[in-house]
Amino acid sequence: MKVFVVGNIALDQTLAVDRMPLEGESIFGSNISTDLGGKGTNQAIVLARCGITTILIAAIGADAQSRQMRDRLSREPVTARLIERSNISGDTTIVLKDAHGGNVNITTVDCARSLEIDDVRPLMEDAEPGDLVVLQGNLTVAATADIMREARARQLRLALNPSPLSPGIVPHMKGLDAIFLNEHEAEEITGLRTQAAVRYLQDLNIDVVVLTLGASGALLGSKDGVISVPAQKVSVADSTGAGDTFQSVAIGSALRRKAWIDSDALSKAAKASAITVSRFGTAAAFPSAAELEGLL
Repeated sequence: MKVFVVGNIALDQTLAVDRMPLEGESIFGSNISTDLGGKGTNQAIVLARCGITTILIAAIGADAQSRQMRDRLSREPVTARLIERSNISGDTTIVLKDAHGGNVNITTVDCARSLEIDDVRPLMEDAEPGDLVVLQGNLTVAATADIMREARARQLRLALNPSPLSPGIVPHMKGLDAIFLNEHEAEEITGLRTQAAVRYLQDLNIDVVVLTLGASGALLGSKDGVISVPAQKVSVADSTGAGDTFQSVAIGSALRRKAWIDSDALSKAAKASAITVSRFGTAAAFPSAAELEGLL
């Protein structure tokens, strides 16, 4: 079975700050890492490190930064199907990390939002019924909706992480096989919190709803009801990429067992995320293939 992650690729620059700046304020910071990132790429890397056959489809520039991204991605067990944009600079993410491990991300999406269904369709020709397509919020809503229609026509399963959230994506969520989102996104979509938000999303005929709650763990909504899965206690160095780790290990755990996302998958995902937040960086902070093999 294959997973097609259709998303973005970016170069992450992480800056450490004592606290987040106020409007109009200038503060000092220090550069603690420059790493491969982008939500789509993050999720593809972790899935591939889980031992899952993973194809990343993304748009990339032709500049020096993009060449650096290609080089870093070539070291990962990911099949990269990148569409080069000669007239667009590669996307960048600036990550501000405060003294408590919290972060704020600012991502450019010029390359990501140039991606259209005509770019993606020929790169999915080897998809077979039952394969999985994973999407995030960095593409345009129109492109995301087109990819969803293409996936359903091919009888592929669909998982969505709607971050960064565009309200226009909400009508396209019906019938998803899985959705991963945090409490802020859930409340913006549903106007509800915790279990009520999960049930609202289940009523959209979404098979599995995973609502992450940070240090409070996660809620899993499935045909068996809504259950709580605790987080792992850990000292947080940098929370960048924790959600991407959680999602991909949950999916990877399920696929390795020829099952679908359940409480066991989320428990393993919580342990993997604890590894990520204990380290600095993005891809460099993710659990290694050997660590994930031991965990899974």
